[in-house]
Amino acid sequence: MRVTISAKLKLRHTPEQKAMLDAVSLAYRDALNYTSKKAFELDKTSSAPKLHKAVYDTLRERFGLGAQLACTAERQVASSYKTQWTKLKQNIQAREKGHTKRRYKGLDTAPKFVSRTLEYQYQRDYSWKKGGKVSVGTLEGRLVLEYEGYQKHLDYIQQGCETGAAKLYYQKSKKQYYLIVALNIDLPDPQPVSHSNIVGVDVGQRYHFVATDKDGQSLFEKGAKVRQQKDQFARTKKSLQRKGTRSATRRLVALSGRERRFIADRNHTLAKKLLTRYPNAIFGLEDLTKIRERTEGRSNPKASKKAKKAKRRRSQWSFAELQTMLAYKAPLHGSLAVRVDANYTSQCCPKCGHCSKGNRPNAGLEFVCEACGHRGHADRVASVNIALRTMLIRQDWMSTGVLSIRPDVSDVEVKAARLRRYAELRWNPDTSA
Repeated sequence: MRVTISAKLKLRHTPEQKAMLDAVSLAYRDALNYTSKKAFELDKTSSAPKLHKAVYDTLRERFGLGAQLACTAERQVASSYKTQWTKLKQNIQAREKGHTKRRYKGLDTAPKFVSRTLEYQYQRDYSWKKGGKVSVGTLEGRLVLEYEGYQKHLDYIQQGCETGAAKLYYQKSKKQYYLIVALNIDLPDPQPVSHSNIVGVDVGQRYHFVATDKDGQSLFEKGAKVRQQKDQFARTKKSLQRKGTRSATRRLVALSGRERRFIADRNHTLAKKLLTRYPNAIFGLEDLTKIRERTEGRSNPKASKKAKKAKRRRSQWSFAELQTMLAYKAPLHGSLAVRVDANYTSQCCPKCGHCSKGNRPNAGLEFVCEACGHRGHADRVASVNIALRTMLIRQDWMSTGVLSIRPDVSDVEVKAARLRRYAELRWNPDTSA
């Protein structure tokens, strides 16, 4: 089993060496913006071969980029335009369905690149040297630098693990360059017998997660304090946006980075807490792809302040980041993460199987089954149903030898068959808390 992790390495550079890194990062950024304008002129193309013919010679001569960096810049711009086209198509579909009235404006002008970040290809733009050093490409040739980082990541590098692409990243506040490297770690293939515990994880806003294991023991993680902090960020940003001065704009940029780091740190902590609490487990996560499109509903310009505040909180819900962190950290801790269908997890009774919106009075946190009268916390009920579906995946894995990490949602009939199987699952009252 192969797992890819990102190692952040701090480069030890002198002022002269930093000037060389400044030159290549700024030239790369200028090359990206030049290529973006050319792509815009070529009918907003997302074709890398078409861009290569139009800009390659200029990137080499005017900006001084090496052959590999020039090709990387072309591919990055092509990928950026492809993403913009995808967002435009999604916006058109959302407007046709009445989910929003806003027109996507990402392709009205050529996308502009601001970050001084460039991508290196292993053995072409950068390579490892003995003695804890790395060789990186600049406009004036290779530059050999010492680096430091998380010891476990350094051990992987010293052991000669397979290395992928890397990004040269500049942190303006510290005037420091970092090299973010993709490390491919080979781990033993997972086996059903090595994962004895099953944990269903329901993520949300009021509770960042509610986890329930196969013995019925639940773990609740409240999100009230974090939500208050994010509300404070929103109030501060709103005030700065109204002010509109240059200093306010600089403060907004710094504040957005601070908020992003705050959220990422919180999700890292939550993922580690789950993995520490439940070792050698299979974590079941809901497949929440396009969840906002299904829950946002039609935009309402006359909505109350309370409704707008609730919508903003939903848009800031970082469930995907938490699930991603849990999924990539799990194999490193001897665990595994799989995804299950999210349909009706908080509406189905785990004891009798009755499924109805009426089981959630006023769509609140209390679950009351209309059929059998079973009561409980709605988020805990959802985590129990997720755990049941994860158990089913484990049983199929043991009987067939094939593990399904993500459900197939492309086939409507296959999904309907899975939902029928889920409806037959029952939670054992003797093991539920």
